[in-house]
Amino acid sequence: MIAIDANPDAGTLADREHREHRYTVRDLLADHHIRTYSDVRHYASQGDSRLEILANETDPATSEAFNEQDYLDALKTLEVHYIIIITDCGTGMMHSAMKGILDEADAVVVVSPTAQDGARSAVSTLAWLNEQGHQRLVEKAVVVVNSTRPGSSSLDLSQLEDVFRQQGVRAVRIIPFDEHLGEGGPIDLLLLSKKTERAYLELAADLADDFVNKGPA
Repeated sequence: MIAIDANPDAGTLADREHREHRYTVRDLLADHHIRTYSDVRHYASQGDSRLEILANETDPATSEAFNEQDYLDALKTLEVHYIIIITDCGTGMMHSAMKGILDEADAVVVVSPTAQDGARSAVSTLAWLNEQGHQRLVEKAVVVVNSTRPGSSSLDLSQLEDVFRQQGVRAVRIIPFDEHLGEGGPIDLLLLSKKTERAYLELAADLADDFVNKGPA
């Protein structure tokens, strides 16, 4: 399993693991002699979680050039060696790689904070996906309501969950605030609270439920 950072706005996905080097997806694309898993692994970092991460450029001026064809080329290389490929595409729906990401995706995870404006943006994202002809992705979508601050939210989370379910998504999962994740640094799974760990295991189960429905590759 590998996660690729396709965020054009100086994505920080790779900073959530202890990076083994400074290679990025650009270096992978520039190597025209990749044949084996070891060749690909050379450009990815792997932490204690065993998740491999393929970083993107941290300079927004450079990463903006990461376009649809670049994503498709990277995906073509990765799918030979990985069963599960996770793409972090950031918050922008209109950047050039997004069409390729959505066309190739088997499912999407839409993240919403426990705030009114963020929840409205998440609902708008689902509506936009429908308008762009991605009804299939909306029907298979999992919405994650992510608590970004300690304490109780002023929003009624059960009501918020109902709002998302009314959009026709497959599942909604509420993730509690976690002090370790809130630090924004490399993630150590052993430092997660039991409540957070349980919530993410349930989220993983929601996503895995759809694996059995996927036809032959």
